[in-house]
Amino acid sequence: MESSVELQWPTVADEQLRADVHRVLHAVAELGGAIGYAVPPSRTETDSWLDHVLMLVGAGDAALVLAVLDDRVVGTGLWRRGPKPIFAHYADLERVTAHPAGRGRGIGRLVTAALVDDARKAGIETLALGVRGNNHGAIELYEQLGFQEWGRLPNVIEVGAERFDDVRMFLELGRDPHVLLRGSSPGGPGWSPRRS
Repeated sequence: MESSVELQWPTVADEQLRADVHRVLHAVAELGGAIGYAVPPSRTETDSWLDHVLMLVGAGDAALVLAVLDDRVVGTGLWRRGPKPIFAHYADLERVTAHPAGRGRGIGRLVTAALVDDARKAGIETLALGVRGNNHGAIELYEQLGFQEWGRLPNVIEVGAERFDDVRMFLELGRDPHVLLRGSSPGGPGWSPRRS
C-alpha cells in the first residue's frame, strides 16, 4: 500500500525539521526552481529563513505548511501577510515546493489548496503570488484553483544569462459584506484629482 502525504503546520523548528526544510529547498533550487535563490541555499540561509517565517507564524502574520511523506518533508509552502496595517487583509503565497523525489503526487496542489483554506480562515481577503513565466504547470495549477493573472513583468527573473517573465496572480477569498470596495474611483481618503 502506497503511503499518503500528510500536512503539518509547524510553529517551532527542531534539528530534524531544519534539516528536512533545507533538503527540500536546496534540491528544488538546484534544479532551477524559482523559489527566490539564485544558487542553491546554504543551511545557514534556510535556517534563517525558517526562523523568520516561524516568528511571523507566532505573530499571526503567516502560516507555514509542510507536506510529509514517510516522516520526511517533501514539500513546503506559506502565506505571508502584507505589511501592516493597511495591507493586513492581503497575503502572498510563497515557496510552494515539492522535492524532486516527491513530484507527481499532487504535493503542489495539496499544499496550495491547504494554504488557500488557511488564509481564508485567518481573514485574508486577497491572496497573491508570483510565478516564473516558463513554469506553465504551476500557472495551470494556480488557474485550476481559481487564481487569475493580474499582470506580468517581462524578463525580470534572472537565471544566469537567461531572463523570464514574473507572472503575477491573485485569488479573492471573500470579504465582510460591510467593506466598501472603491477600487480606483475618485473620492475617499488620500484622493486627488487629475491635473490635466
